Amino acid sequence: MRATAAVLAGILAVGCGSASGPAADPYAWLEDLDSPRVHDWVSAENAKTLGVLESDPRYRENLAVAKELGNAPDRLPMPSFHEGRVENFWQDAAHAHGLWRETANYEAPEPDWVTLIDVDALAVADGKNWVWEGADCDPADPNRCLVSLSDGGEDAVTIREFDRSTRQFVNDGFVLPRGKQEVAWAGGDTLLVAREWLPGETTTSGYPFVVKRWRRGTPLAAAAEVARGDKGDLGSEPVALDDGNGRRLTLVLRSPSFWERQYSLLTDTGRTPLALPPKADVEGLVANRILIRLRQDWASAGGSFSAGSLVSLDVDEAVRRPDRLRATPVYLPGPADALAGVLATRDHVVVTSLHDVRGRAEVYRPQPDGSWAGSPVALPDNATVSPVAADRHGTAAYVAVTSFLTPTALWRLDTATGAAAAVKSAPARFDSSRYVVEQQKATSPDGTQVPYFLVHAAGMANDGTHPTVMYGYGGFGDSRTPSYDGVRGRLWLDRGGVFVLANIRGGGEYGPAWHEAARTVHRQRAFDDFAAVGRDVVRRGVTSPRHLGIQGGSNGGLLMGVEFTQHPELWNAVDIQVPLLDMERYEHIAAGASWVGEYGSVADPRERAFLESISPYRQLKPGVRYPKPFVWTTTKDDRVGPQHARKFAARLAELGSPYLFYEAGEGGHAAGSNIDEKARTSALEYTYLQRGLQ
Repeated sequence: MRATAAVLAGILAVGCGSASGPAADPYAWLEDLDSPRVHDWVSAENAKTLGVLESDPRYRENLAVAKELGNAPDRLPMPSFHEGRVENFWQDAAHAHGLWRETANYEAPEPDWVTLIDVDALAVADGKNWVWEGADCDPADPNRCLVSLSDGGEDAVTIREFDRSTRQFVNDGFVLPRGKQEVAWAGGDTLLVAREWLPGETTTSGYPFVVKRWRRGTPLAAAAEVARGDKGDLGSEPVALDDGNGRRLTLVLRSPSFWERQYSLLTDTGRTPLALPPKADVEGLVANRILIRLRQDWASAGGSFSAGSLVSLDVDEAVRRPDRLRATPVYLPGPADALAGVLATRDHVVVTSLHDVRGRAEVYRPQPDGSWAGSPVALPDNATVSPVAADRHGTAAYVAVTSFLTPTALWRLDTATGAAAAVKSAPARFDSSRYVVEQQKATSPDGTQVPYFLVHAAGMANDGTHPTVMYGYGGFGDSRTPSYDGVRGRLWLDRGGVFVLANIRGGGEYGPAWHEAARTVHRQRAFDDFAAVGRDVVRRGVTSPRHLGIQGGSNGGLLMGVEFTQHPELWNAVDIQVPLLDMERYEHIAAGASWVGEYGSVADPRERAFLESISPYRQLKPGVRYPKPFVWTTTKDDRVGPQHARKFAARLAELGSPYLFYEAGEGGHAAGSNIDEKARTSALEYTYLQRGLQ
């Protein structure tokens, strides 16, 4: 689940309502984040679950493999650019918290890495379980960076100013104490900050809605307000753009809801709204042009464009006439296409996209007449192409190319010439020559053709006996595409398993329309799509319900919960990861109010009726034979919150239905603040799936 700004752990342990009136929730007490009673309950549940899974003879090997691959020294270090150098964040067995480092010879077989921050040493010095959340460096003085650190993986961060030239935090530099906050450079001695300035000064969703200008050498309390949203908004935040040629723009983004945006130009004299459509995102600044991703159709002064397009605005024109914007097309999708990612070098734009869920990349060059000329990049076919990094002061960009059976390779693009070359590749983690990948389509109840990928052993007999795991997400316009996973290869495929990736509606695999088709009260379409894929896999003889398991997290955890309650006969294992499950209460748990634009609200009678009808927590019923699920979460998840998983498990216990529940103490919504924590979770999951399906 995406977090576009800080989120609020506003936990309200109150009774839950229903369409017919208030109803007591016997497990409301489990919404208390960490009371002694809750702590005792979690400890007892963890002891039961770990007693089952960790005592399984397969667990020890699963854990060893997950740790081995997670800590492998020959992993591919993913780059980002900084003033002609490449930086990287790296974790391994010796550096569980990680190293922020840089090199001048990244493409060498053994780069000369220079450590900027040793997060492990910093954690010891500060007495914190620091988790790296990134660094933002000032374009005007690239040695000055704002480093964000979270304690245990939560979304709340502490921000401190760091000097790359001395490799030290700046004495008397900018420091923003722990909070859910957004910050942008507005010049070397000035920051724009969105945070909770006064107690309770956040939106209902938990995001900051007041943006202030904070000048170096002044108290944080003296920061001057430059923009204020509304408590009913999703939130507000500053945005700084730099085109690498010296042109900089500062914007304020106000989000009335999750999918609505209001951008304003910020100058010394005030704010000027840009007349963009509500569903549009600013993607960057290149060659004095603002890049805009459209999530809805837009009739601009320069022409009409469909949702899913990438367009540009001339900066000087936009400043002169912010109320009458003239857009120029950059990328226009076809009916089977979806815009995936955007990278900007100094003078070019790299667009990654999907065509029938297969990756593509193109380089676009600005033309003298204001238009753009694009050319495809020659990359491997039938793969996922993901944007990685671009040099805003030069011509180089990196994209990652991967598939289910091909380790991730990093390709360098010279955007000036269009040349592309593979420069680094991760090693193989399993023998992929034994397997094949198919792309199939299932028919959903409304006739929609739903694509899915099937990964299995070559020559596999379709006798319905193969242990199969099916993964899905289906929300927030988020596309799920093929990727290489050594742990999956070693612990599932190599042990006779089949893997299925379902590209259901609600995602972005076919652009905004694919997402809109399953938003709010139409979300049952995503659930129907997933069940249709499951039935199609069974129909083809790949597996049977006895050997079919499903897996998904966050919004995908909601999907798992719905499939668990709506189709218990289809699955024999359900891996429910960091989930939303109580959809009547989700707006009052952690950052749940953020997602009303995606799920709907109980304040709306029609949406409330739908949420009640699909809420997994509320739809658990006595007398139903459910498969035994593995429901897991983390205490530090201040985005979705562990409360959903706890209450779901407690309700299953009440019904006498078997289940496994596990709550990790650290890790946040990412379900692991370091490699070993993530390896343990993977080992528990695969042990559960092997027990239930093999």
